Amino acid sequence: MTTILFNKPFNVLSQFTDKGTMGSQRATLSDYIDIPGVYAAGRLDRDSEGLLILTDDGTLQARISNPRHKLPKTYWVQVEGMPDDSALQALRDGVALKDGVTRPAQALCIDAPNALWLRDPPVRFRKSVPDCWIELTIREGKNRQVRRMTAAVGHPTLRLIRYAVGQWTLDGLASGKWRYA
Repeated sequence: MTTILFNKPFNVLSQFTDKGTMGSQRATLSDYIDIPGVYAAGRLDRDSEGLLILTDDGTLQARISNPRHKLPKTYWVQVEGMPDDSALQALRDGVALKDGVTRPAQALCIDAPNALWLRDPPVRFRKSVPDCWIELTIREGKNRQVRRMTAAVGHPTLRLIRYAVGQWTLDGLASGKWRYA
């Protein structure tokens, strides 16, 4: 069984081929990983960064990606504005989205994560609008869920990094690098 932890950079597709528009030159997993037979367990949107697990084990892939297993996924989320206690509590209680109410999440404001790599392109900076980092742990995976949750409580996501999936973390793993789990 092969399991790989990959720190997916911003603007990289969570697949090995680009099935987008003809002539497209978008970066994919194949630009970083050359190991046959492994596939992403779950996914991260192109505009999200961080931990992506790849495996050749179908059982592990299902355990990671299927929401019925409720495997915790922890994100570092840079948001616009400074969330107050009621915004954080709304995230903890579950947020009403168009496709239903999210499961309760763990949410707290944190300092900017240590050893945070630069993003290319950088997040826009506005002197007149403060920003803040939230650590958010969810146990489901609706489409663009974290971004929709923070927007629903009045704090749009500026940068989204998946830090952990279950017991696996990004610790010691630079952006664009991978290692065996």
